[in-house]
Amino acid sequence: MIKFALIKERKTPPDRRVVFSPSKLKEAVQKFPEAEFKVESSDIRIFSDQQYREAGFEVSEDISDCDILLGVKEVPIPALIPNKKYFFFSHTIKKQPYNRDLLREILNKNIELCDHEVIINEKGARLIGFGRYAGLVGTYNIFRAIGLKENTFSIPKAESLPDLNAMLAELDKNKIPPFKFVLTGSGKVAYGAKEILDHLQIKEVGVEEYLGQDFEEPVYCHIDVLDYNKRKDGSAGTIEEFFQHSEKYESDFWRFAVASDVFIAGHFYGQGAPKFYTKEEAKLPDFRIKYVADISCDIAGPIASTIRPSTIAEPLYGYDPESEAEVDFREKNSICVMAVDNLPCELPKDASEGFGAMFLQNVLPAFFNGDKNGILERARMTKNGKLTKRFEYLQDYVQS
Repeated sequence: MIKFALIKERKTPPDRRVVFSPSKLKEAVQKFPEAEFKVESSDIRIFSDQQYREAGFEVSEDISDCDILLGVKEVPIPALIPNKKYFFFSHTIKKQPYNRDLLREILNKNIELCDHEVIINEKGARLIGFGRYAGLVGTYNIFRAIGLKENTFSIPKAESLPDLNAMLAELDKNKIPPFKFVLTGSGKVAYGAKEILDHLQIKEVGVEEYLGQDFEEPVYCHIDVLDYNKRKDGSAGTIEEFFQHSEKYESDFWRFAVASDVFIAGHFYGQGAPKFYTKEEAKLPDFRIKYVADISCDIAGPIASTIRPSTIAEPLYGYDPESEAEVDFREKNSICVMAVDNLPCELPKDASEGFGAMFLQNVLPAFFNGDKNGILERARMTKNGKLTKRFEYLQDYVQS
């Protein structure tokens, strides 16, 4: 018998998501009778303690008797229980300075950490995550921004709505202007964004058609890295080469910047890759983009107008290309930026249900089949007070 705990989220601002909803937890026990689950009492979780009790699970303030502790966001250092196995997003794999002390304490307390972000298959593809919900909410938010800035319609914040269906119903009430939307990315984030565009029956057009003409109706163009980057020597490139040698490429995004009203950034951006547009380019008279849903949220990086993250409380700000400063997003010449870096928190019920389904399918079996596919082995960052081999590159980060 393996005893799991769903832990209380303690990070500020509060996060209402959880690894398993009550219904998914019941499903987990049915599929794996040798798994036992306990729920740490929480007053902020999207599902109440009572809902877990009604589903047949023990809810307690004390989870110290559990073997594996399942959370979503970083566990604050004082709340870490020594000698346990934890699953959560640690936000340390890119050597994020703000979580260096957290990783140090995990090692000091002999905690075995598996990070959700590196739960991957043999080919390196992520198996779980909240990307789809980031795409869904980020795109909803930019439509809300369009209504506010154009003063044509008003829809409520996503966080005030109960679920995805309610969000879609709000969008359905309004007429979308004949804007041109460019969407980047090929992963779950981009396809979450695409769900919203397709739900609104916005017509998808190919690159040449999109760049070559304007339309009487809203349209979108979904582009990948070789659409907005080109080889410096003029020869044809490949996606594989771009990811391995992005220094051989330069941005070709300008042709979309002069043809688009709205930019939905759903891509993964690797360090050293070409920028989408610079502060200088944003000043040019041909630059057309007036709305940016920066779901990827890389600050002061590839998208010049993303100068800071925004918050669920205040999701929108304006960027004035001339002064390169933040202004009110309603100002006529500003670029309206949506750069919330924790978007799935706005849809906690659906996001939790979706995450639990992926965890149940891809991760839980590994505890009971001897980890035959190496899922746990690849995700394990620390063991016996040391970094595991795959994560030894973090040694200087921990020691510095």
